[in-house]
Amino acid sequence: MFAGIILTPLKRIHHPQGDVYHALKSSDIGFTQFGEAYFSAINFNEIKGWKKHTKMVMNLVVPVGSVKLVIYDDRENSKSNGLFYKVIISADNYSRLTVPPGVWMAFQGMEVGLNLLLNIANIDHDPLESRTEALEYINYNWSL
Repeated sequence: MFAGIILTPLKRIHHPQGDVYHALKSSDIGFTQFGEAYFSAINFNEIKGWKKHTKMVMNLVVPVGSVKLVIYDDRENSKSNGLFYKVIISADNYSRLTVPPGVWMAFQGMEVGLNLLLNIANIDHDPLESRTEALEYINYNWSL
């Protein structure tokens, strides 16, 4: 297991005029408080990252397309120190990934067309509480 990561299958309610996609309820495991919600689009085969938040808990959902999320743990006292966690989230395995602060995250668009990632964060965005590094900073094979 990867310390602090929670992968939660989500409900997708089929409806003839358009489906309903659940994302996060205040009673869900992984919810701490609400800060903000925002979408990040990622083009096919493009990669965004690496980023490490020091305070933010991210609740990540992919309502459109397919996104590979990769987490790297360099926390000194963590049981998963030195390990990677990888998951691809799409409509086929509609889920929410809860990511604690203190780990590195990057993500890649896996489908041609729109790949949309929703982050429901526990705090407002603050550029001073995160660190960003180039992809070369952490050695990971991103080939499809």
